[in-house]
Amino acid sequence: MPVVLILLTTLPLAPALAALAGRARVSETLSLVTALSSFGLAVALVPVAAHGPVQFGILRADAISVVFLLGTTFLYAATATYSIGYLGAERSHPGFSRYARRFHLGLNLFAWSMMCAPLMDGLALLWIAVEITTVVSALLVALDDTDNAAEAAWKYVLLASAGLGIGLLATIVMYYAGSTVLGSSYDVAFAPLLTAGTTLPHTAVQLAFVLAVVGFGTKVGLFPVHTWLPDAHSEAPTPVSAMLSGSLLAVSFYAVLRYYQVAAGALGSGFPRTVLLVFGVLTLLLAALYLLEQRDLKRLLAYSSVEHMGILAIGVGLGAPLALAGVLLHVIAHAAAKGNAFFGAGVLVRKYRTKDTGTIRACLDTLPWTAPLFLFAILALSAMPPFGLFRSEFQIVAGGLASAHDTVTVVLVVLVTLAFLGLSVATTRMLFVRGGGDLPVRGEPSAWMVAPMVAGLLVLLVLGVHPPADFADLLARGVAELGGGA
Repeated sequence: MPVVLILLTTLPLAPALAALAGRARVSETLSLVTALSSFGLAVALVPVAAHGPVQFGILRADAISVVFLLGTTFLYAATATYSIGYLGAERSHPGFSRYARRFHLGLNLFAWSMMCAPLMDGLALLWIAVEITTVVSALLVALDDTDNAAEAAWKYVLLASAGLGIGLLATIVMYYAGSTVLGSSYDVAFAPLLTAGTTLPHTAVQLAFVLAVVGFGTKVGLFPVHTWLPDAHSEAPTPVSAMLSGSLLAVSFYAVLRYYQVAAGALGSGFPRTVLLVFGVLTLLLAALYLLEQRDLKRLLAYSSVEHMGILAIGVGLGAPLALAGVLLHVIAHAAAKGNAFFGAGVLVRKYRTKDTGTIRACLDTLPWTAPLFLFAILALSAMPPFGLFRSEFQIVAGGLASAHDTVTVVLVVLVTLAFLGLSVATTRMLFVRGGGDLPVRGEPSAWMVAPMVAGLLVLLVLGVHPPADFADLLARGVAELGGGA
């Protein structure tokens, strides 16, 4: 199994080097093969990580790591497939070769950095990996060379860099906390900190955890450090938007979970859970209110991502084992659903040449495949059965009620319902309402843009109806690693 860890952290470099060498066609093919292989390797880790961590040098994969790795690699594979159709229509345009090289270079480095992050054994290495995701993704946000894209990229860089500066301070403070018990030259890996447990100085751990939530929470999209997210997701190329929403936010939340593990072991779960509940409720409230008034399709989906990050924070804050299982399931289901939603949005924007939800009309008449698949994605994001997000959110709610957090759970249900209204009104108008004027010609831009949405729908159905036994064991192991019920 160590060879799997090595492959996962090196394979995406091959198509990136091919793009750097100016071989756009080769890079496109290699990207698809590498992405599918990466997902297969992540799946191969599931039964192993369900029984214990896999270690090789600075690389480590436990159940929590593999959950986030599955979401990232699946979305990487789906995006690599979608990108073939997305770029295909631009092949005859001047400057396409240069754009395609930059796109594939950035896409594969972005996926590589997000695959490395969950496999890093230590808070300092994790911070470095998350910082690399910022640099690469900021360049991808600005890839279209428009004024709005450049502005969004700069805003993202400034806010994310400030946030990760705070995250670095959290890393330093946590290192100090460990050094008081383990000595100044201890190995800054996860295991020594978790083993030290309650012997760590409580004040330092509390400070480090709050700094981590604020710092890495900037990349997660938690309130009040979320403001870069709608702009960046709206202006980035559609495949990049899908990976930003479905994977980058989750990988940043993974960093918060690692600090949560240490804080819960040192302080008990009460303090870190309270912090996450406060940030989670405020984030969900903000997203639900903004979803009611959005007219930009991609910004609508961006605020939906903020909503789901708030749900994750609340789920961990509730602390019940069932809620924690729901959180881990939610990570993968959200990646599939949000990928599908952005893929569908990309087709809609290309077909109607606008992101204005008030202008897009009668999509079911013009897009026979994309429109129903987009509708299913929105229903999945709204936690409708039989999709995976229904199961995950039901587990979070049930866990909240079982752990006597009735007030927070009721607030969660009310705000999720409010968010559903915002998503459903805009989607109904775009798909079912016929407006004045001529409609675009009926037909799909490319089968390559439809295929990953079909795959995402199948994943959502499997996760919602009957998750595989090995995957269920992985979630159970992940809950134990998070200290469920502690």
